[in-house]
Amino acid sequence: MDLTYLLTPFLTWLIVGPIKFLINSARTRRWAFDLVGNGGFPSNHSSVVVSMATLIAWREGLGHPAFGVAVTLCFIVMIDANSLRQHVGRQAAAINRLAGGSAGHVTLRERMGHTLVEISGGIVTGFLMGSLMYRLAPHL
Repeated sequence: MDLTYLLTPFLTWLIVGPIKFLINSARTRRWAFDLVGNGGFPSNHSSVVVSMATLIAWREGLGHPAFGVAVTLCFIVMIDANSLRQHVGRQAAAINRLAGGSAGHVTLRERMGHTLVEISGGIVTGFLMGSLMYRLAPHL
């Protein structure tokens, strides 16, 4: 049984999270535990889907139907990360302003989406992880 297709996105997710935490901590000059989660550089979601598309491209070839499905999923995830989730963040900011001093209001997280630079970082990271898994684990 070949576990590489299961391990690649999981390991990518495990590796990108701490990278993002360390980058955010260095940028803010403090431990950035409050920035863990959605948003930030590199995009974890983009890294995960690109790692899988890269592995499929290396193993099965660019003409394989699975690669087409993986690329389609990449586009959906990246468009969602850039546009839809940024709109959700703007809505959260508006709700936080409106409900500002209300009793019982839990402040909503406003930083939800990714910039194109963050998504690009996710693409590069995902490509590197997918390529690394292809080279290191030819048949797990």
